[in-house]
Amino acid sequence: MPATSRDVTRLLRAWSDGDESALDQLVPLLEGELRRLARACMGRERKDHTLQPTALVNEAFLRLAGARQIQWQDRAHFMGIAARLMRRVLVDHARARSYQKRGGAITRVPFEDDAAIAASGPSVDVVELDRALEAFAAVDARRSQVVELRFFGGLTLDETADVLQVSVETVKRDWRLARLWLLHELGGEQRAPGERCS
Repeated sequence: MPATSRDVTRLLRAWSDGDESALDQLVPLLEGELRRLARACMGRERKDHTLQPTALVNEAFLRLAGARQIQWQDRAHFMGIAARLMRRVLVDHARARSYQKRGGAITRVPFEDDAAIAASGPSVDVVELDRALEAFAAVDARRSQVVELRFFGGLTLDETADVLQVSVETVKRDWRLARLWLLHELGGEQRAPGERCS
């Protein structure tokens, strides 16, 4: 029988309280969801990326295992933190690669209207996007989280609303406004791709 959200929440809280066996029980329950997040993250990277989804999941698990100070609330909270950690892994990897190449090819990823991957569309440097998101978080933390969850985490509108405990309509509005702000900050078009002029 598959684990319920209540089971996952119970195990996450037990893990927060120091029960190491809870982590062993959580890994098989959450691994599939983390793999889905990793595939979404990696699907936006260039084809010859040296980091594979499995390595991204493993690195996220290592960082999550070291995050003992987090008081886990529920599965949605876990997935939100996992998306943030995957973002950090990808940004760290991109920075290391840029450093190694000394100004070589920049890692560019698509920044689309929905979280789906498309062959064409505007791209942004993942490190520049990270810097812009950090600045945006100082201005509007929730909208910054929406971008992080949707873009880096690959979460749907419903999943993002669940993590942030807001309505789907709020997520849609936040996503649209955050994209416009970020595209402007990143030197992109004034109007987001796929956005209609009214």
